[in-house]
Amino acid sequence: MTPMQESESERKARAEALAAKLFFTLKNQGSRYTLYRDVDVSKPVRHDGVTLDEVEEILNTWKLRGPHGG
Repeated sequence: MTPMQESESERKARAEALAAKLFFTLKNQGSRYTLYRDVDVSKPVRHDGVTLDEVEEILNTWKLRGPHGG
């Protein structure tokens, strides 16, 4: 299944799973999201009012950069 064929709920579930693995809290606020992390960072990381596309991009960046994150 390509990303274009993936439903919104499948994308959200995948993002939630990745967020948990990366110690982020992901909260849905209507069509927007909040990402928050305060584990293993010098200052808490927070992204408010982001889209699901942005959530995926942020999490993938953290995943690729390793423990030191984005």
